[in-house]
Amino acid sequence: MEFLKESVDYAIFGILGIMGFIALWLSIERVIFFAKIEFEEYPTLESFEDSITKHLTTLYIIYSNAPYVGLLGTVIGIMITFYDMGLSGNIDTKGIMTGLSLALKATALGLAVAIPTLIVYNAFYRKVTLLSNLYKTRNSNVKDS
Repeated sequence: MEFLKESVDYAIFGILGIMGFIALWLSIERVIFFAKIEFEEYPTLESFEDSITKHLTTLYIIYSNAPYVGLLGTVIGIMITFYDMGLSGNIDTKGIMTGLSLALKATALGLAVAIPTLIVYNAFYRKVTLLSNLYKTRNSNVKDS
């Protein structure tokens, strides 16, 4: 149990840190990609949409699962707090409150990763819709000419 007590924060924070780093990396990559996009490089709508939606699934997975990873850390932290309370045999309100408040930091970090990723994902999804419509408009104008 001591190993779990000492390693749970590192494991949960490490996983959430990696998720946050990947989300940031992919967000920067998409911003750069959208800034340099050339419609002429894509012969079909399908190839265009495949290209502009790249990495959106990964962002979706991160924003939808980061809160659960944080919640897992919180549940484990609460279990450790109750375990320690049971071993000590006394009810120390200060110790319980401290343990529970420290356990909640994992959920807070999970939300801190998920919320910005959700915002970025929705912004990119809107950009994809706009670019897809623009591609369709440009190609219909070319065919009409």
